[in-house]
Amino acid sequence: MQKSDLDAIDKGRLDKLGVSTSLELGLILPYEYENSILSQTPRLGQLNTLHVKVLSVKKTPKVFQVSFFSEVWGRKIEGVIFGSKPYHQAMFKVDSELIIHGKLQLSGLQMQIIQPKILQTFNTITPKYKSPFQNKTMLALMQKYLSSEQLKEEGLHEHEIGLLHSIHFPNLQEIQTFENNGYLPKQIALLKFCEIYSYLEKLSTKKITFPNSCILTGDEQPFIKALPFTLTDDQETVIADIKRDFLGKTATKRVVMGDVGCGKTMVILSAVMMAYPYKSVLMAPTTILAMQIYEEAKKYLPLHVKSSLVVQESDVKANYEKSDFLIGTQALLFRDIPQCALVMVDEQHRFGTKQRSMLSALVSKNSKPPHFIQFSATPIPRTLSLMQSSLVDFSFIKTLPFKKEIETHIIGKVDFKALIEHIKKEISLHHQCIVVYPLVEESEAIEYQSIEEGRGFWEKNFEDVYVTFGKDKYKEEVLETFREKGSILISTTVVEVGISLPRLTTIVIVGAERLGLASLHQLRGRVSRNGLKGYCYLYTTKSKSERLEAFCKTTNGFEIAELDLKYRQGGDIVGGILQSGKKFVWFDMSEDEGILKEAQKRVEEAKKPPQQKVDD
Repeated sequence: MQKSDLDAIDKGRLDKLGVSTSLELGLILPYEYENSILSQTPRLGQLNTLHVKVLSVKKTPKVFQVSFFSEVWGRKIEGVIFGSKPYHQAMFKVDSELIIHGKLQLSGLQMQIIQPKILQTFNTITPKYKSPFQNKTMLALMQKYLSSEQLKEEGLHEHEIGLLHSIHFPNLQEIQTFENNGYLPKQIALLKFCEIYSYLEKLSTKKITFPNSCILTGDEQPFIKALPFTLTDDQETVIADIKRDFLGKTATKRVVMGDVGCGKTMVILSAVMMAYPYKSVLMAPTTILAMQIYEEAKKYLPLHVKSSLVVQESDVKANYEKSDFLIGTQALLFRDIPQCALVMVDEQHRFGTKQRSMLSALVSKNSKPPHFIQFSATPIPRTLSLMQSSLVDFSFIKTLPFKKEIETHIIGKVDFKALIEHIKKEISLHHQCIVVYPLVEESEAIEYQSIEEGRGFWEKNFEDVYVTFGKDKYKEEVLETFREKGSILISTTVVEVGISLPRLTTIVIVGAERLGLASLHQLRGRVSRNGLKGYCYLYTTKSKSERLEAFCKTTNGFEIAELDLKYRQGGDIVGGILQSGKKFVWFDMSEDEGILKEAQKRVEEAKKPPQQKVDD
């Protein structure tokens, strides 16, 4: 279906239906079928169409009764009409012969049809559609745009076209199967395919590539060999992916996904070395995170590669022309920074598209766009990454430099005394604890304590207790001081991202059932960063939570992303792909990866030139 070739009336109608392809139109399904094929035998509990003669009529204050005789069935049937009007008597005249339609049921031993309809035409099956238009208009659109030729052109195979036709243009046997069993598994599989295929087709038109500003040929191997530790296989693989990008003809657009503590910083520094002698820039969401990466850069990069930190407190007039690697917060957007060949964004989901684009524009100085890499410690489900690969390239760091040992427990009020004993023991070992509250101040809407209500207990019973939250303008200073001197930190989820706490072994999350699994995983990822045994306590007043129980059984961020997808149904997983809570009707991201792969293959196939398809 090429919208440019449509007449104005059809185009307007399709626009109003919100469809632009035959496949999208085919996903508007009939809500019922009007089956007027004459029933050769009675089908109790189902709609029947039969030729009858009116034997008698009887009107009472409540009902209008009509006695019919079916010659084919060889028996009488009672018709019952509630709320009858004068015209009913004119329609059902004694001795008249009619085609009637209705649901057949038993009343005692008597067959009965409630509210029988008289049909002017019969032996047809008419799909009924819910739409802004009359049903005959919808039928005309379906006949016109769900032709075999149109559907074949849009990528469906012959047997798939037959399955879609069996939904929109069914025969009697198909209707009876539908009435008895609903859609068949193969029909449902087709609807899933059509939905995700249509989606990927649209997505593929949004992928824009640009010629690169320069090919980056720097050698990262001397830097890697000089490290006092060995990189993991996943780190090496991702570095190879990035190197391949840098040597290509188009500007890099890659997302590097790694679990909490997977060693993304070494990948960042390797990318800087690949870009050298061209300049690189990295934007991080917090000053603390920017400072941590800056310290790592100074520690591990060769002396001839000059790194600079750009945060809010940095000198506005500073000259960064001699810097090879700029590391900063959003302050970068308000500084005069030199042209950079490589732009990187850490914890990319913390920045809006506009901020990321501003940084790219700022360092490109109106020339070709720079190479662009985004890093995220919030793993997304494999299925979602496969979908997003229509827009950007993906790399994954799944293995950790060292094995994390974290115990996760669901606790309630009865476990509080044991929790306090555990925290005292950890503090005696010079370890730290964080208690995460759902709110800063008291709220009647939430049954859990807030920071203001809970802090008194901790400050009374423990020393070196620090408190911070999202709107605390001193939060970064508090976190820094806590890292060096603190025992317990009382906080909101502000600690989810952005600080390394080597001595942190315990985190307590109050009202854990209120948070998504991805957020719980980020919070849990704060502990056991340097190999110490970690503990995560999920405090809840709920007696049972299948979701939290599943979370306790794994520390793998990618498995948790799959669980999050399962429990959240995909609608609120945005990531720039599913917008505003939009949900698929048929396609299930947690189960239909095979269908997605087939759809991706077909989309790619459709893009190939005709000759190439023949050669393949």
